[in-house]
Amino acid sequence: MSDDRTYAQAARAWPFEEARKLVERYKDGAPKKGYVLFETGYGPSGLPHIGTFGEVVRTTMVRQAFQRLSDIPTKLFAFSDDMDGLRKVPTNVPNQEMLAKYIGMPLTKVPDPFGTHESFGHHNNAMLRGFLDGFGFDYEFVSSTDCYHSGRFDEGLLNVLRNYDKIQEIMLASLREERALTYSPFLPVSQKTGKVLMTKVVKTDPAAGTIVYEEEDGSLVETLVTGGRCKLQWKPDWGMRWHVLGVDYEMSGKDLIPSVDLGNKICRVLGSKPPEGFNYELFLDDKGQKISKSKGNGLSVEEWLTYAPPESLALFMYSKPRAAKRLYFDVIPRAVDDYLTFVEKFPAEAPAQQLENPAWHIHNGKPPRPGATLSYGILLNLASVCNAEEKSTLWGFISRYLPEATPATAPFLDKLVGYAINYYRDHVKPQKRYRAPDATERAALDELLRYLDSAPADATAEDLQNEVYEIGKRHPFPELKAWFKALYEVLLGQDQGPRMGSFIALYGRKETADLIRKVLNGESLSAA
Repeated sequence: MSDDRTYAQAARAWPFEEARKLVERYKDGAPKKGYVLFETGYGPSGLPHIGTFGEVVRTTMVRQAFQRLSDIPTKLFAFSDDMDGLRKVPTNVPNQEMLAKYIGMPLTKVPDPFGTHESFGHHNNAMLRGFLDGFGFDYEFVSSTDCYHSGRFDEGLLNVLRNYDKIQEIMLASLREERALTYSPFLPVSQKTGKVLMTKVVKTDPAAGTIVYEEEDGSLVETLVTGGRCKLQWKPDWGMRWHVLGVDYEMSGKDLIPSVDLGNKICRVLGSKPPEGFNYELFLDDKGQKISKSKGNGLSVEEWLTYAPPESLALFMYSKPRAAKRLYFDVIPRAVDDYLTFVEKFPAEAPAQQLENPAWHIHNGKPPRPGATLSYGILLNLASVCNAEEKSTLWGFISRYLPEATPATAPFLDKLVGYAINYYRDHVKPQKRYRAPDATERAALDELLRYLDSAPADATAEDLQNEVYEIGKRHPFPELKAWFKALYEVLLGQDQGPRMGSFIALYGRKETADLIRKVLNGESLSAA
């Protein structure tokens, strides 16, 4: 056994803990299908969102961990429930009046409101594939419509029909009395209108493979359950899909735990072992409320990627997946700097430590070598004090601080500069509020100014930090952090800020001294 596998067997990182469930599942050998199957689900009634990313990236992390623990091949299916009926018109698409005419139709039979694809379902599936491809995920796309119409699900549908009463018993116990009166796991596709009908099934015939259902006009119609003539309600569909495809692992949100339990029971009735699972906690908005697609109170992938690299979003998804976390703009800077810290630590860590480092999971064991870089926080504060609108403004300071770095030789740093300017413009600048120093703060600032004017030319960032610290101790602040908070509020117009020694070294001692002079002379920094 290799050292790598030995380390992986002992790794405490949650993807390895999840992967060991699958190692135990197949301790006696590979499954008959020849591979371990991971699955993620997608409802294509809307565009891919941050939850879609989170589920795929977390599942991929478990898959990568399993690949270090086992030689059994793996696959990841990105499953699209595109045969689902259109339930309501999304508010963020064009041609809404047109779409309203197709309520109830399978998504792959609803015209594309964007006019670019065969159907609305096909359009959103293309968006999903483009979304996943953009992040470099290794997956196979699987369409519900294709599975139902090609016959891939026929065996599963007939199995559901043979076990109709058992599945009804499982489902009815979970439903309100009114809903239970007409519930059936089968949703026939109307032979008259083409709609996916949520209607009463009055007769089942397992031998013939048919059901009799009520049409919208009250007539009774007999239909085969196979060949795309019926689909299943989503919870029975989930259990049937696990059974037919042989799904070994699928995670879902904490809110779906009851649905997972029902799917597990149905999967067992159909004759298969349910997949291993993981329930992650849901995200919260800036007010601590659960994020809702309909409310639009969250943060989109596109918004995150306006201000930070995708690796930082992957880190956010990796960290504490079973804890409810605020997903809002103010978490982005910390996520970026935490990512940079993990990547910088990685090369010096022992092999066992590296498996616990989130950078291992984000980059499948091969994080990039850290090049010349600065923290996102420092770049944000540099943009803030410069009121930067262009990358060149920040690079003028960076080139002096890191002479070896250029946009060409440090492309990741160059990207961070762009992200920081975007974040400053949209989320820092509108909130900047400068204030004048009080008497204690003025005295300390005056001493800092005199130090900066006379500091040795070779003073390092650490030297500068130590002197800022000592100056604060020599003045009657109630506590030392009040001195640093004053520096941020007076010089930067914000209540939080950088390590001052590093900031002064980057921005420049002369430039920092000029800021302090302006403050002490009563000049405004709002347009500095």
